[in-house]
Amino acid sequence: MDYIMLYRLMQCMREGLVPDMDVYDAAAWSAPGPLSKASVANGSAPMKFPDFTRGRWQERSASQIATQD
Repeated sequence: MDYIMLYRLMQCMREGLVPDMDVYDAAAWSAPGPLSKASVANGSAPMKFPDFTRGRWQERSASQIATQD
């Protein structure tokens, strides 16, 4: 996680705001490493990226930082 994301997470915690990312974001951000390793082990075969939300990502609302004025 880079400095800006860590700073924003701490800001949300200090101000009692809902964080901009959730467990599904964390899982999605962690997936490319193991998927890349599996792809290389299989001769650079494409890997299917899992949908950790089971399609519910389409129902998510925008984060507070994206809707602030």
